[in-house]
Amino acid sequence: MLQEVNNINITILVDNITDRLLPSLSLVKRPPLISNKRFNKPPIAEHGFSTLVEISYKYNDKKILKKFLFDTGVSKNGITYNSNIFGINFEDIETIILSHGHFDHFSGLISVLKKINKPIEIITHPDAFLRRWIVFPDGRKARMDILDEEEIKEFGGIIIKNNSINYLPRLKTTKINNNNKDMLNKNNSIVLITGEIPRITKFEKGFPLQYKEGKDENDLIADPFVKDDQALVMLLKNKGLVILTGCGHAGIINTINYATKVTGIKKVHAIIGGFHLTGEGYEESIPLTINELLKINPEYIIPCHCTGWKACNEIIKSMPQKYIQTSVGSTFCF
Repeated sequence: MLQEVNNINITILVDNITDRLLPSLSLVKRPPLISNKRFNKPPIAEHGFSTLVEISYKYNDKKILKKFLFDTGVSKNGITYNSNIFGINFEDIETIILSHGHFDHFSGLISVLKKINKPIEIITHPDAFLRRWIVFPDGRKARMDILDEEEIKEFGGIIIKNNSINYLPRLKTTKINNNNKDMLNKNNSIVLITGEIPRITKFEKGFPLQYKEGKDENDLIADPFVKDDQALVMLLKNKGLVILTGCGHAGIINTINYATKVTGIKKVHAIIGGFHLTGEGYEESIPLTINELLKINPEYIIPCHCTGWKACNEIIKSMPQKYIQTSVGSTFCF
């Protein structure tokens, strides 16, 4: 069962957009342009995604702060470059969660592990380690970078493969009847990791260009669903669910509906992350997605990464009071 929390801060470490002139608002703190009469070093934007999730809550009458890292960006050092600018220390991060196994969400992982410099759990779906290709309708194809399990382990990553619902924080692995059991602290669960999300809607089609290797690179199998796509779900006290997605390959509506179903909570306070509504074959889903978002009626919508300008513009037109602009370095304070 998901526990209510008092505060959720989500800081954008890697995203497609940087705008240093955006003003801070009651809900979002922007990094300062100037400090000590000098312009601060500018962060970089790149086609990738990473967020720092900080959650404070009370447990046994004590105030507790937990920090998690969700995805690590598309370049090896973009996330560490930006985190240095923002003064973010990775050493107190408790767990790393990978939304899925596409390189624009995991390429900075080794650099992060080097910064942490101690063992840390990394939770992801088993399919995140598949060998994948992009195959275009005209026959062009390209191999996607893959997660290297041995390299991750070499730098202290403890890989937890899970395709179903999981919770954070996790208890240490314990030994029961000579079998190792990963125990979940269900009385103190502040983050729900969705695991594999059921595909229900007819208009959310995954990633049709994706193929996976069979025996070798000449044996490519259509694999459009990106089954490893998963999201984080948190429950803000008196407000409702806060849902954080990576790319949203499962479909942002499928993701929201699954989050409300498994938590039993219908009220959605905020949706933040990639909605994957840009690119050939996706824009036709924008009107259908917005129709469903209007029904769900979240308080805030913060499209990031692969949502696309057209989808953002349509969201602004339909729900101007709900939309908040993303930008690298912004901290959304729920």
